[in-house]
Amino acid sequence: MAKILIVDDREDNLMSISSLLEPAGYQLVKANSGREALKILLIEYDFALILMDVQMPNLSGFETASLIYERERLRHIPIIFITAHSQDEENIFKGYKTGAVDYIYKPINPDLLRAKVSVFVELYRKNHQLIAQEQKLIAINKNLENEINERKNSEEKVKLLNLQLLQNIDKLEVANKDLDRFAFMASHDLQEPLRKINVFSERLDSEYGKRLDEGGKKYINRIQTATARLQALIKDILTFSKISIDKTAFVNSDLTPLVKDVLLELDDVIKEKKAEVQIEQLPNLAINPNLMRPLFYNLIHNSLKYSKKDIKPVIRIYSETESAVDKLKGPETKNKYARIFISDNGIGFEQVFSEQIFDMFKRLHNQNEYEGTGIGLALCKKIVEEHNGFISAKSAVGEGSTFVISLPMPEVEKPAPVKVKS
Repeated sequence: MAKILIVDDREDNLMSISSLLEPAGYQLVKANSGREALKILLIEYDFALILMDVQMPNLSGFETASLIYERERLRHIPIIFITAHSQDEENIFKGYKTGAVDYIYKPINPDLLRAKVSVFVELYRKNHQLIAQEQKLIAINKNLENEINERKNSEEKVKLLNLQLLQNIDKLEVANKDLDRFAFMASHDLQEPLRKINVFSERLDSEYGKRLDEGGKKYINRIQTATARLQALIKDILTFSKISIDKTAFVNSDLTPLVKDVLLELDDVIKEKKAEVQIEQLPNLAINPNLMRPLFYNLIHNSLKYSKKDIKPVIRIYSETESAVDKLKGPETKNKYARIFISDNGIGFEQVFSEQIFDMFKRLHNQNEYEGTGIGLALCKKIVEEHNGFISAKSAVGEGSTFVISLPMPEVEKPAPVKVKS
């Protein structure tokens, strides 16, 4: 609600002007002298307009206006003088000189008073709207400045993190090469003493076995068993450390005969377990065949090893094709993946371990229950990742397991459009 200050030394004039303006809903504040008006303006200064009589005792309207406009925060309030000196040029000039914006002459024309007051009140409202908009713009600009500064800081942090990441990648590559060399050399150097342990334990058994009691034979058997386990572990570590694919070694291969060759290698175990292996037609993919064989060997051998007792193992190997969004190239780009499933009816495991089983040396069962080094599935994961694919497992205790290998399918080149001669 707009506030208007009315200043007049006569009470009847104050009442008359108030009665004319009250119906418009203005908030009217009255002062019966210039000094009282100044006192009011010391406390309240948010007025849309001041209506002031010129002829007042002690302080005239002109003198009061001069004192009002000496204060910075009151200079925005327009003053309309009310005077009985009709068209007195000297007084008009004096009023404008003190800062007045307009005159109203007595006797007051009610319509003219209302019209002039409404114009200045509307200007006051528009001015306040502009001030509010200005404050909003200032706040928006401040926020934009803060966002720009934060973005600059973030970009600097990203650049620094990228630099650190590149440095860490370089260090990691050096460390991986050193680790691979160490694993190869350590495993290679360990094989020779192991062979000697194995040879001498066999000689001890063959030459002096008859002289040993049951306890002695038991210890020799334990030495040979431990040696065999360590040899298997070294072999798996060597295989794992050697996996570094030369991309030129990729050839387009039919996986069906490759998996059948793996089944021939496992023929003795399949017959021993009386297992049924169902294999459907598998896709042609660009792969490294020398690494695909150990991948399928480990997964099929696991299905045979972790079969249920007294229940015929059934292993099913099949495939599907799916499309996946390429996150690097954008949502419009999709890559096709061949999903190869190796499903069994074995003992299974809790799904909570579905990621951990691909970690190095992770075993869910005791060594005495099921033999193994704990490297087989880690080896499978590394082989699949070297082929730009991924591997996962679904399982439940007592309900078997399904391992899913997802490998990218080769892109089919689109035929060039045929040009038709006109």
